Amino acid sequence: MTDALERIAELQKERNWSNYRLAEEAGISLSTITNMYLRKTLPSLTTLDNICNAFGITLEEFFRESPDASAQDSMVLSLYRRLSPRDKRTVIALMEQLNENP
Repeated sequence: MTDALERIAELQKERNWSNYRLAEEAGISLSTITNMYLRKTLPSLTTLDNICNAFGITLEEFFRESPDASAQDSMVLSLYRRLSPRDKRTVIALMEQLNENP
């Protein structure tokens, strides 16, 4: 399997997403996802962009090799990116408060 397909599978596993869920979240057909894995073909750039959007990450983040970033860190960032601006401010305020009280 190619690195990109392995990365997609890893992101699916982190979120416990089936191929069907990924297809739904990415707005692409299930057959596209299935064929990618069965034929071991790379997705088109548009498809990969849709997949990244579903995961809440950028293409840059998808291809970044960061050994010190854990799966949990990636998940937190992904969830944060989906928040409204108001909710992001709330999360930041909470994190600042938590860091003040060790």
